[in-house]
This record gives sequence, C-alpha cells and structure tokens, in this order.
Amino acid sequence: MVLFLHSRYRTTGGEERVVENLMWLVREHMGQPVELLERDSASMGRGRAALGLLSGGLAAGDVTAAVHNSKATVVHAHNLQPTFGWQALRAARAAGARVVLHLHQYRLVCAVGVCFTHGQPCTRCHGRNTLPGVRLGCRGSTAEALTYAAGLALWQRRTVAQADAVIVPSQFALARLRELGAPLPWERVHVLAPPVPAFAEGSRADSGRYALLASRLAPEKGVDVAIEACRLAGVPLVVAGDGPDRAALEARAARATAAPRAPAATGAPRVSFLGRVDSERLAGLLKGAAIALVPSRSETFSASAVEAMAAGVPVVASRVGALPELVDDDGLVAPDDPLALAAAIERRWGDRKIGDAALARARELCSPATVAAGLASVYELPAHVASLGPGSGAPAM
Repeated sequence: MVLFLHSRYRTTGGEERVVENLMWLVREHMGQPVELLERDSASMGRGRAALGLLSGGLAAGDVTAAVHNSKATVVHAHNLQPTFGWQALRAARAAGARVVLHLHQYRLVCAVGVCFTHGQPCTRCHGRNTLPGVRLGCRGSTAEALTYAAGLALWQRRTVAQADAVIVPSQFALARLRELGAPLPWERVHVLAPPVPAFAEGSRADSGRYALLASRLAPEKGVDVAIEACRLAGVPLVVAGDGPDRAALEARAARATAAPRAPAATGAPRVSFLGRVDSERLAGLLKGAAIALVPSRSETFSASAVEAMAAGVPVVASRVGALPELVDDDGLVAPDDPLALAAAIERRWGDRKIGDAALARARELCSPATVAAGLASVYELPAHVASLGPGSGAPAM
C-alpha cells in the first residue's frame, strides 16, 4: 500500500496532474493499492495556513491514522505546505512507513516555489537565508512573506531529515536545488520524470487547426509572449488553464485581436481562453492542435510539454530550465522573444515528422514502464512490481 500526501494549491496546475498520474501508475501499472490524504489550500483560512507554516505542520495524527488504517508501507509526499509540514513526514516514519519526498519545485528554499519574482528568475534565497524573499515581497503582503521566510528557515532541515528518499523531476531541478543550497542528502536524491498514462499511435499534427498552450496563467509561464507570437504568425491560439494573470492576459489578447495580421482562415477566434480543463478535455484539445507552445520564463519540468509530445504534437518552447531536456534544439527559442517564437511556430506548424519524433522522446522519458521501474527502486519494492498491474500497456490517445 502506498499513501500519497498532497496539499492542493489555490490555483491548481501541472503538479496536481502529475500526482493523479503517479497514483494511476502505482495502482494500475505496479499493482499496488493507493490512497490519498489531501488538503486544499483554497478552502483554508490564511490564519490556519500561517500557523501550519510556523509550527511545522498541523494535525499530524491524521497521517498516523491514515498509515495505520491503510497499512501503508510507503508514504509518497508531494506539496507539504502549508499544513502538512515536516511533522507529517515524522508521523509517517514513526508509523513504520518508508517516506519519499517528491520536490516538484524549489519550495524547500523559495517561498514561491518557482525561483521567479518581479518578472525575472531569482535565486537570491540560499539555504536557510530566506530574507531576500521578504525584502522582495515575493508572497505579496509583508506578513505572508515573513511567515513563509520563517517557516522555510525553521523547518527546512527537519523536513529533509524525515525523508528516506527524494525525487526531483529533471537534471535541471537537481542542479538548481544545489545552487539554492538545499540541505538534501544528495546520495538519496533520484531524478525521475513524471509518467504519461497515454500515448498517441502517431502524430496527427498535420490535421491540427490551432496552437495550444496549456498552463497556469502566471507571469513565469510567458503566456503574454505566446499571444504576441501567434498574432505575428497569424495563427489561432487556444489557452487552457487559469491563474492570477487571466484578466490581464484576456485584455492583452483583445488588443492583439484588433492589431494587423488576421489569423489563418480556420473560423477559430484569434485567442480562446477555456479556463481550467480536465484530463479528458485536454486530450481532446491536443488532438486538434497543430503545435503546442511552452514559452516559459522558468520551468522545473513542464508536464504540458511532455503531454503534448505524447500526443504527437510538435512543441515550441523557451530555452530555459528543464525544457532543453525535453524538446529538440530546433524547437527551442530564447525566452521573451515573440519574433523567434513566431518564426518557430511557422517553421514547425503541423509537421508530422516532428510530432513523431516528439512522441518517441516522450516515450523514452515518461512511459509507464520507464517511470514504474524507477519508482519501484525508490520505493524499494521488488523489480518485478514495476509491471504487475493491468495498465502495463498504456492506452493510445
């Protein structure tokens, strides 16, 4: 039995999809029962969240009870902030479970998790020195910035000390955590890409009708650059996702619609904002996409890039973070350069051969068999467990 711990973000995104896919993998591909103990930041008062951060977690007894009731031998912990904290990991270990800490971002050191603030990448915080986040107001209000800075500095080492193993999603993430001075047991840190449950049989990009961007709508995702690039390239853009920048981005898109150069005559609107979509809807959108855009200014892995690749869709992405580990060199452009992004869109639009190559790369990194083998090793399960379940042959999209 594997018990997953996760605190959902106020604005959900790729990390929630990764947690769902990992649970699917463990249950359907590895044949292990799975349970989820989840808390939701969106339904939590700020006072309780602050108390959780400063005290290293709340209600750790919930974790103890969940381990005992489920008879979990492994606890796979994801986002612990604000109320799980290091105490949840200590409770899991005391109850007899092996504890695996999965760092999707850099929240051990960085209060916003993505090392991006005020429009720029930022690695000023280092180890327990989280004061730069207070000076820069990375969490908005001074009170919240102080709370996060104190909580991270106080409990960073205790959090890591409770983990028997640590997972990061990319080589870039590993290097960035070293740069940040994260107090990790490097000999027990494993680089493991997230799984993709389904793969297309082949590329359908040549029948695509629009560019697709699936992302949380936040400054580091570069959605504004995609809007301008698609205007320059004259192609329709579909945006799937939600976040704090949605209103500003919709206003920008409205201005772009009024600018010269109409999109290709597909009958589609210039820019469509669909809000947050579920996995089934996203799969449908990928089937209609001629190209997928990942114009990020900071990226730890990019679930949206690899999901598009698994659907056989050509990808154009920024040359930042972990994206060069995923996307071929021809598909990479400098961040914040709409002209370069537009040129790459025109060059790779609907190219079936590029889509097939992207599909092969996604299988290499993120197939259920590959990720299950790595996860079985991290969990310290027998090697044959990696292919026990009925889902070992991932379905086609």
